[in-house]
Amino acid sequence: MNVDRRPRVSFTARAGRVLSGTSAGRRAAALAGELRSRRVPLHWTSMFGVIALACIVVLFVTGFVLMFVYTPSSTRVTYDGPYLPLAGAEMSKAFRSTLAISFEFPGGLLLRQAHHWAALLLPAAVMLQLAVSFFTGAFRRPRRLSWLLLFGILLVALLGGWSGYALPDDMLSGTGLRIVEGIVLGIPVAGTWLSALLFGGEFPGRIIENLYPIHVAVVPVLLVLLLAARWRSAYVTKPAQFAGPGRTEDRIVGVPVLPELAARAGGLLAIATGAIVLIAATVTVSPVWLYGPSSPADASAGSQPDWYTGFLDGALRLVPPGWEFEWLGRTWTLAILIPLAVVGLFLLAVAVYPFVEEWVTGDHRDHNLLDRPRNEPTRTGVGVAGIVFYAALWGAGSADLVATHFHLSVESVVASYQALVVLGPVVAVVLTRRVCLALQKRDRDILLHGYESGRIVRLPGGEYVELHGTVDADEVPRLAGPTAAHSFRARPDEDGRLRLSERVRAALSRVYFEDRLEPADGPAAVGEAVGGAAGDDAGGRTDEAMAHPGTTRAAGAA
Repeated sequence: MNVDRRPRVSFTARAGRVLSGTSAGRRAAALAGELRSRRVPLHWTSMFGVIALACIVVLFVTGFVLMFVYTPSSTRVTYDGPYLPLAGAEMSKAFRSTLAISFEFPGGLLLRQAHHWAALLLPAAVMLQLAVSFFTGAFRRPRRLSWLLLFGILLVALLGGWSGYALPDDMLSGTGLRIVEGIVLGIPVAGTWLSALLFGGEFPGRIIENLYPIHVAVVPVLLVLLLAARWRSAYVTKPAQFAGPGRTEDRIVGVPVLPELAARAGGLLAIATGAIVLIAATVTVSPVWLYGPSSPADASAGSQPDWYTGFLDGALRLVPPGWEFEWLGRTWTLAILIPLAVVGLFLLAVAVYPFVEEWVTGDHRDHNLLDRPRNEPTRTGVGVAGIVFYAALWGAGSADLVATHFHLSVESVVASYQALVVLGPVVAVVLTRRVCLALQKRDRDILLHGYESGRIVRLPGGEYVELHGTVDADEVPRLAGPTAAHSFRARPDEDGRLRLSERVRAALSRVYFEDRLEPADGPAAVGEAVGGAAGDDAGGRTDEAMAHPGTTRAAGAA
């Protein structure tokens, strides 16, 4: 006997039907529909954002687990754990719990190392995002807020890394905290008060108890808020894209966010997360059991901070000795004040550069097409100069190791870095601008005459010429060069006075736009030059070569 059974509706289908009738469900459906129709261009530089997100995921997951087994206390105890070389040693509860995580908690060492590797990789991924945004002009309107949010994420990542660096309370982190105490005490007037506030008294005081809330509460909350604000900013603005066929300031060519972009990003997120865990499982980092417990009276020789704070240490090492003076009954130590001022101004310059460039160039338009770095020589030169400056400070942080490894005197190494910090950025600007202009001229030559084919033919008159290949239509937008732009001209105000700010702006604008190549003729003319002249040249000369067999020779023989 046949029984007519109706197929049972699954629970997920019933739940989806119920949710679709609610206001939240309707809003979610509308958002999903919008994301399916929203197009986003694909470019390899987008992976830096996904890698940064993978680092944050690893940090949050591993940090949440470690929070339950770590003890943030400076109270002294005697070690009685399984690591025999430290048996009977006096240490803080923070260091004792770190050893317990490494040797007694199942999987604890993997969690510690994954947390540390992710903290090391996050600033690098964010810095690369900043570099890409800078050199391509992605910071211009309407993405200036996105630039500031990304810069804020970098600062929060540095704060989180520094606060976590000190929590194990080992000898290496104790040496770093002693340096921090010296810097804070060197600040005139407020130094003593700031040191007491940070350390809770005499060094080491309660520094572990004070840094722990910053690391587990303040930094995660700030990261979540900044990420949410950046995602919101990216959602309300059109995505930026490089020039290409069909791409304009108003038309975005790419793949839909759902499902294609989400699948690509999800796959890369999984790969990056797996890579971090694999590195944590195979490469040792921060072996605190070898450093030993922190001691206020001891310091480890040749100690180096985590890489992302090396430029701060380097700035301190480059100031010549004896730079201090007496004033108002106090000693003003320039060896502390000058590095703080230089580093602070450098970070401020990075944050406000989008606004400075807009003021100098007078360009207040929205930009959805990105620049090739070679098409903006001055901006690219400034960026390379900033990288050279940062690299010089970063390298100076290891001046002592450079001296010992290469058998040089520390004084000569420091003097070399001092010269590099001052002269390196200037040389970088000049050389980078010339290289960018040379690359622009090469692109224009290819655009107007085609690619060099390497084929040499002899004409009936005995002349040897090289055949040029036709430039594809897809390559024309990429090779088109910079857009037309003119420097700002200072004009007097209503009272006929020429203000100093206007003169400075005009002078900076002239420097920014000097030696700038004028754009080639319109796209139609370029297309005719490439498709017609190059094509006819190749076709006609090929026919000539075929009419005279044996006349094609290698360039060397010619």
